[in-house]
Amino acid sequence: MDLSNLKPAEGSVKNQGKRVGRGQGSGKGGTATRGHKGAKSRSGYSKKLGFEGGQMPLQRRVPKYGFKNINRVEYQGVNIDTLQQLVDDKKVKGTVDFETLVSLGLAGKNELVKILGRGELKAKLTVTAHKFTATAKAAIEAAGGEAVTL
Repeated sequence: MDLSNLKPAEGSVKNQGKRVGRGQGSGKGGTATRGHKGAKSRSGYSKKLGFEGGQMPLQRRVPKYGFKNINRVEYQGVNIDTLQQLVDDKKVKGTVDFETLVSLGLAGKNELVKILGRGELKAKLTVTAHKFTATAKAAIEAAGGEAVTL
């Protein structure tokens, strides 16, 4: 290394970008790349969420409807064909309870589980859950198992 091939260390020099608003001689003075007039050229400007330039915003043009029922109870649905798949993959034997479903990732630990009736069940299972649909209960009992409500 000598004075003819000196160069700064890798990553130590950054391109700092254009310095705007530093006088006419710089070529970036005057409006400082913001254009002429209007809210966007002023300092402290921030566009309000949903603002459409004074036009009535979409959220206010569309009518309100419906309501949220604060007493609604949400259930995580698990279908019978899913249970049958678990039996086929040898992930469960004989009993399926809430802890099993949580550990297999089919429900969260704070969720309520409802067994739904899609598909068919061939294995004899004792299924424990918070709710069962009529078709699911019938299918489980038809396969020789039992449906236990938590």
